[in-house]
Amino acid sequence: MDEQLEFAPCGYLALTDEGKIETMNQTLLDLVGYDRQELLGKSINEILNKPAQTFCQLYLFPLMKLGRKVEELYLSLRSKAGDEIPVLINGNRRKKENGTEVNECVLIPMYKRNEYENEILQAKKIAEHALAEKAKANEELRKALELVESQKNELLQANKQNEKYQERMTRELDLAKQIQHISLTPQIKTNEIAITTFYEPSSELSGDIFGCYQINEHQYGVIILDVMGHGVSSALITMSLRSLFEGLILKANTPDVVLCELDRYLQRLFQYDVQSTHYVTGIYLRIDTKKQQIEYLNAGHPSAIWLDGDGQQTELSSSLPPLGMLEGLIFKTRSFSYTSGGRLLLYTDGVTDIIPYKKIFELVDDYHLSPTSDLKKGIVTQLQMIDTNLEQDDQCFIIVDL
Repeated sequence: MDEQLEFAPCGYLALTDEGKIETMNQTLLDLVGYDRQELLGKSINEILNKPAQTFCQLYLFPLMKLGRKVEELYLSLRSKAGDEIPVLINGNRRKKENGTEVNECVLIPMYKRNEYENEILQAKKIAEHALAEKAKANEELRKALELVESQKNELLQANKQNEKYQERMTRELDLAKQIQHISLTPQIKTNEIAITTFYEPSSELSGDIFGCYQINEHQYGVIILDVMGHGVSSALITMSLRSLFEGLILKANTPDVVLCELDRYLQRLFQYDVQSTHYVTGIYLRIDTKKQQIEYLNAGHPSAIWLDGDGQQTELSSSLPPLGMLEGLIFKTRSFSYTSGGRLLLYTDGVTDIIPYKKIFELVDDYHLSPTSDLKKGIVTQLQMIDTNLEQDDQCFIIVDL
């Protein structure tokens, strides 16, 4: 590292995709109070407070891996002495001469903003004291007012910068919302199967996600997942899971393989910070219309409902805890056959928070001879009867007709 970068008036940091520190300049080392050898090769979490660790894991690193520039993110570092240091982070992904890629960040301390506020308070005290000191009142008051005006302008400028940051974050959230909606798979309708879906996030971003896939001429895969909570952090996890489960399903893997791989991914995702762990409930079904067989596995998710051709209902209940919760789980696929068609209903707990389980079973029974569109309309009608002033969870359900 050349001398100009080593002692630049801002911190410099190069990270691997796993968040490990490849290099950092002396300015940043002085800021956090560490020696270089104490941090090289270590996780960036060593110099981040808990909220910043979660934010970097779920937002900063995914953006940089996608090649997106990160501008003016406000985080807090944690010094060796345990002090919090507010900084603005700008980040970029750069290809080095040897062809490998590195994530580079510039960190700018934000002490000035607090100093400006303290100086304004001090200036007011000086002005009050000047009024009591009649002999010096005019001169000291003039100086105090000049200082207040100067600091006020600087604070206004800082607020404008913060407004720009908020606008940028709003645009990023809108983009994330669009991506999340686009990523949902379309409904499927063939001579052998019809899949109808409903999806309503509780806020701008959702923790629920589903996928419906035609694997080959006779096999179909249906999955529904619910990440703990909702909002930005849950949505980031659902998007990271989507590409994984889509690839697993389209390779015709059995339900035990699909959910086991999702569980392993979640275990790895939070291996450096268990306090940020998000659990995921889910159920995956692989349907073979030629063999007339359904294989499934439920991990902590609300029971799916199977209605056979004779009108008999069966619950496809959970046999495992939620994914990402415990290590060493044994995943074992369950299966059953059908002869005269039937209907499946899968849903997240945002539905059962509003509609009691008993009522859901009654709706499935009431509409068992009706088209799926009628059952969907009946469920949506019940969901819309909730008091809109109450906090709601994400709502998602899937109807499969065979």
